[in-house]
Amino acid sequence: MDPSNDDRTSHVVWAAMGGWRGVLESLLPGLAFVLLFTITSNLPLSLGVSVGLAAVFTVVRIAQRSPVGAALGGLIAAGVAAALALWTGRGQDNFVPGLITNAAYGTAFLVSAVVGWSLIGLAVGFLMNEGTAWRREARKRRVFFWLAIAWAALFYARLAVQLPFYFAGDVTTLGTLKLVMGLPLFAPLIAVTWLAVRAVYPRSAAAADDISA
Repeated sequence: MDPSNDDRTSHVVWAAMGGWRGVLESLLPGLAFVLLFTITSNLPLSLGVSVGLAAVFTVVRIAQRSPVGAALGGLIAAGVAAALALWTGRGQDNFVPGLITNAAYGTAFLVSAVVGWSLIGLAVGFLMNEGTAWRREARKRRVFFWLAIAWAALFYARLAVQLPFYFAGDVTTLGTLKLVMGLPLFAPLIAVTWLAVRAVYPRSAAAADDISA
């Protein structure tokens, strides 16, 4: 997400999602769980296949000596969620870690915006080697404030839509909504974030900084 890079928005968004491999690693375990549970109502089988797919993705990355951070994180999350669902015997509990994560991320982004230390601003400041200097510029503070609010809104929207189906025990709808509100919403917001950041860090300014350095 370094705005000094001369990349197209589509390329940045695709890279942020991890390309085709990242998309498959993100979607297939959850999709397998939803389909199998809907068809068979067999919780252990559905969870086993879901976690198994996550494990295969991780092993393939290790074998190819590719970065394993995202895949390993997905495997751990899938394992924890599956253990919780098996312990309670309720399919909807497979989604509890995701709901908690959305609540935590949404709160973190919201609080950071309210207190004037937008997480987006902190990340961009690190990427641009300016630390917290962005806080001295009203335009940047305003942009980073609204970007943090937008990300908080995404996470809270997921909670607002998915929680009723969790409490209703509607596993199929809950799982489908999680998939629909995942990458399909993540990608456009990444694009908006990229474009907004580039607007306050013009390419010419970044180039001038490089020359002066």
